Parts: sequence; C-alpha cells; structure tokens
Amino acid sequence: MSQSVSPPVVAPLRVVSLDQFRGWTVLAMAFVNYLGSFKEVLPVFKHHHSYFSFADAVMPQFFFAVGFAYRLTFVKNLERLGWSGAVARVVRRVLGLFLIALIVHQLSGSVGNWEDLKRLTFSEFLEKACKRSLFQTLTHIAVTSLWVLPVIGLGFGPRLLFAAGSGLLHLWLSFRFNYQWVHADPTGIDGGPLGFLTWTIPLIFGTFAWDWTAQANAPVIHPGQSKKDPLVPILGWAVGLMLLAYGLSCLNLQYSSSTDPKIHLPGQWAPNEAGRIFLEPPFYPPTEPKNIWTMSQRAGSLTYLLFGAGFSLATYAVFVVLSDRLKWSWSVLATLGGNALVAYILLGMLEDTFHKYTPKDSPLWFAVSTWVMEISLCWAILRTLEKQGVRIRM
Repeated sequence: MSQSVSPPVVAPLRVVSLDQFRGWTVLAMAFVNYLGSFKEVLPVFKHHHSYFSFADAVMPQFFFAVGFAYRLTFVKNLERLGWSGAVARVVRRVLGLFLIALIVHQLSGSVGNWEDLKRLTFSEFLEKACKRSLFQTLTHIAVTSLWVLPVIGLGFGPRLLFAAGSGLLHLWLSFRFNYQWVHADPTGIDGGPLGFLTWTIPLIFGTFAWDWTAQANAPVIHPGQSKKDPLVPILGWAVGLMLLAYGLSCLNLQYSSSTDPKIHLPGQWAPNEAGRIFLEPPFYPPTEPKNIWTMSQRAGSLTYLLFGAGFSLATYAVFVVLSDRLKWSWSVLATLGGNALVAYILLGMLEDTFHKYTPKDSPLWFAVSTWVMEISLCWAILRTLEKQGVRIRM
C-alpha cells in the first residue's frame, strides 16, 4: 500500500520547547486535578463545563503535545520503515495505550449477581461499562491517534480539512443525539465515546506546530535561503482559533433549548435574551444557560476544543521564545515531561492516597502543602527513572 505524504522536514532529535511545554502541562494537570476539589481553591482552577477555565486548558494541551510528537515520530519512521512499517508501529502503540487505559481508567458500574449480568444486552453493557470511566484521557488519546492515522503523514491542507470535518461531524452528531446522550446518566467524561472527533482538533494543530518549528530549526541548504519564523503561524492561528471559538459560542444567545434549568438541550433557533450579541469572554462564567455552543469539556464541544487548540498554540509560543530562543529550561519540567505517561499514572495514584487525609474543607495552606508533597514525590520517582535512562512512551 502506498500513499503520498508531505515532504520530510529535517528536525533536531530533541525539541526543547516541546519538552518544557509537556512538563508544564503535567505540572498544571497535577495542580488542577489535586486542588480543584477543595473549597478554598479559586473557581478558575476547577472544571465548570460552561466556560474555559484554567483547568479546562490542560487536556487540550496534552493532545497538542501528542500531535507534535506523533507527527515528529511518524515522519521519521516513514523515512526508515516506509508507509506500512510506520503505520504498523502506530497501531501497536495505540493498542498498547488502550490496554493501559483499560487498567488505569477501568470500566464503570457493576452487576450484583449472575442474573443481572444475563439480563444485560450488549448495547446496555457498552453504555453501562464503557461510556463513563473508560473514556478518559488515555483512551481518548489512543482512539484519536488511530482516527487521525490516515492523514498524519499528509500535508497541511489534508490535515486541516480532516480536523475541520471531524469537528463538524461531531457538531452534527451532537444535534442529532450525542449532546443529550453524553449528559444522560451515566454522564460522559471529556466528550464521551465520540469525543475523539473534536479532540482531533488540538492534536492536528500540534502536528502543524511541529512542522513550523522543524522548518525553522532545519539547517540552511541553499545560499540565500531564508527561514520562516514559527511564531508567525503559531500566533496567527492561535488568535484565529480563539476568536472563531468565541464567535461560535456567542450562538448560545440565539439558540433556545429545553426547560431544563441546568442543561439546555437542542431546541429551536430563538434568542435567549433580546438585544445581546456577545457572550461573556471565555474565561468568565456565562449568564446564559448551557447548550450545544457552550465551551464544555464534558460535552467535548466544538467551541471548547477550537478554543483549547488556540490556547495551546499560544502557550506553546511562550516556550518557543523561552526555550528555543532564550535557551531557558527548567530541569523539573524536563523530568515531568520526559515520562508524561508514567507521571499521569503516578499522579492519579498519589492523588487518591493524599486525598484520603486531606478533607475538602481543609485550609488552603494545608491543601497546597499536601499537593507539594504529592508532586515532589512524583518528581523524585521520575527523576530516578530519568537517571537510569528509562523513558516509557506510547
């Protein structure tokens, strides 16, 4: 099987800005996952599923980093192994990651006895067991990586069209049934089983960031050859995506829903509030009820992932300046980002351990102190693995 691919780009073995960006993302994840449940912590560090908080910025950044590394390794494997070899390696890694996800996230629900199990139809089993707990971060990364495999080696245009098509397909399915289904009991997490369609967006833009960064770092071959500044497309697309996401989220004001006071489900086009054009900015809670246009991590909404992709680009631009240009790096971020999969699993286990004796109404100083203990212990383990040259990637 052969397939045309975009021209290979010569890139350095390590991209320091990516290492630092990934480490920052792990640190931010540890912070919001551990401290987000405490009463004294500011709302911006918690998930609300109605606007774009600091907590909501973390998971899109993981997918952005995955896309960056995915494109980098696929192009290299393509040169060494050919199309079939590179694809086979991706499939093996995806299957391995899915098995790890099954162990880490596990299945939802349970049955009390044999008769209860026999009464379950296959579709009921899938909804009860797989809809909620299983479809979290690692599963979404595995499924999304497999979904984008047909275009990961192609040029800018096909990848952009694939990201747009995936987002629009998710929007159409949301209108048809998915938005209501994700919010129905058992409530979905991170967009539920169909969330991979919109998680495709930050992942694909991570592949673009690799292209732009690699082209800027590639050696000059021809005299007079000029290099393009990667910050120009990175920041340009960052601003464009965030503005597009905010503009679409303002459709909240023109779209009526059901009478449910908590979750407004698909209904008829009609102004929610006469005279208003613009919704509150993405970092502020909206006064209007939630609906399909709301930036929601739980729904995996198109607006949320568009804004998340733009915000990830903007955040990565900071590390391009700090790490690639000013040559600044922090060893703590390098250690956390170097073994991100191990860090994810360790932090989940340590969070459960420390939370047992850190009540939700603890004073802020106590909650932060226990978080420092958690992240320090995680760093110490990762640092030991780093010294031994152990890096686990999927």
